[in-house]
Amino acid sequence: MRTTGHTIAGISIALGLALLTGTAGAQTAPTRDDIVGKLNHFEEAGEVDIPALKLQVMERAKARIKNDPGPVNRPPIAPDLAKLPTFNAQIQFDADTPIIQPESYQTVGRIADALVHASLLPYTFLIVGHVESNQKTREANAILSQRRADAIRDVLVNTFKISTKRLQPIGLGEEQFLDRAKPTSALNGQLQILTFAKVPEEAPAHPAAAPAPAAKKPAKKH
Repeated sequence: MRTTGHTIAGISIALGLALLTGTAGAQTAPTRDDIVGKLNHFEEAGEVDIPALKLQVMERAKARIKNDPGPVNRPPIAPDLAKLPTFNAQIQFDADTPIIQPESYQTVGRIADALVHASLLPYTFLIVGHVESNQKTREANAILSQRRADAIRDVLVNTFKISTKRLQPIGLGEEQFLDRAKPTSALNGQLQILTFAKVPEEAPAHPAAAPAPAAKKPAKKH
């Protein structure tokens, strides 16, 4: 991609330029309507405590369990997430980093387009990162999946101006495979967008209370 005389720095700027000018060899991106169709079937809010889940993921990933059933039989750490409307995105990252590869820029842009569609504006979303089983430790993969979910959140917020209040990133690493039968499958590296809850309504601003009337001074006696 050609650059102007100005220095182009930062992943957000590069992403915006790629979306405007197009990227050679870009992967086939889903349409906005494809994504909206997957996410607009909200019925009830997810009952998952996201901060607590982050701690559970790291604790389980670090644990040295002698009777660990192995990746094929490892139970999902948050099975209730499967009940939420979900879009699975094939986002390519540089190896072992949260850096988004240029061929995935258009997919991220389409996700942003979907999130500002009228039917999805009332909702908040989870950005869920996963990593396929590999030579690295489960702890390292849990950290990497969180960094990748954070990276997608940051691009959606900084480049596409999606409200940060509507996005919660969570990395599940190897603790919830998308294809448990094939832990090393690239399918397990996909990123998920899940419709999580309704955007909380802001409480109406209360007018400032009127100051109390000043107490009357007693009349002087003559």
